[in-house]
Amino acid sequence: MDHSQTELRFQRVTIVGLGLLGGSWGLALKQAGFAGHIVGYARRAETREQAVRIGAVDEAFGEVAEAIHAADLVILATPVAVILDHLARLQPLLPPRALVTDVGSTKRRICEQAAESYSGEPLFVGGHPMAGKERSGLDQADACLFAGARYILTPLRPEHLQDTRVLAFLALVKAVGARPLTSDAATHDLAVAYLSHLPQLLSSGLASLIDEKHGAAHLPLEVAASGFRDLTRLADSPYSVWRDICLTNSENIRRALDALIEKLESIKVHLGDRDLEREFVAAHRLRDKLQELS
Repeated sequence: MDHSQTELRFQRVTIVGLGLLGGSWGLALKQAGFAGHIVGYARRAETREQAVRIGAVDEAFGEVAEAIHAADLVILATPVAVILDHLARLQPLLPPRALVTDVGSTKRRICEQAAESYSGEPLFVGGHPMAGKERSGLDQADACLFAGARYILTPLRPEHLQDTRVLAFLALVKAVGARPLTSDAATHDLAVAYLSHLPQLLSSGLASLIDEKHGAAHLPLEVAASGFRDLTRLADSPYSVWRDICLTNSENIRRALDALIEKLESIKVHLGDRDLEREFVAAHRLRDKLQELS
């Protein structure tokens, strides 16, 4: 790991929220050789104790003001609604030199809120690691979670990407194995509606449908093979995480759902003719493109 920038700017990193992503950030920094001090914030004493015990943080506090005191970098790793609440509340408590970022799965509302509260110092840059697991919580934290994953940055202004603090954060993102990609918040939210939020709702909806059919029509679940299990893997994700995502990206998600419904209606119409083949050809083409990007 190249310490020239990261240690110069980030001697004290505070992670607000010690769940899957927050815990993984701490573990990943330690694994990458980060030599600074990592502080955590969590409301529950058990979570704080566990985070220190597993080495995700060096110390943890139950008061967020204590946790962010003298921080160079603050990572907001909570659900989106809590991130929105923290942004304005924490701003007066932060050192002017600090960089604040987040891991929220939607960016427009967060960046709008941040633009109001962080017009000067400290500096804010939106973040979204395209990595996760079906289950949440600190128990699922993994030092390798970000390895090979895209990490989206949504700066409030393009020139912020040249700020030395943002450059230092980019170095940290690369150090934990992620691949940075910049985007504006609106483009990000539209893209993840189709590529992340729609798959989640499709998986949850399918699993919910089969649960209903299993109960009402005695559908034998023993028939389910790997294809069904793969498609419903995301259905393990908790509603508590997705509630805020759906609330803050509802317009884009509705657009994506409408497009999927239209596609399914077309497939239904063409079940008995060769036009169905076009869907398979297009699907194979898309899979090939994804393979090229991986």
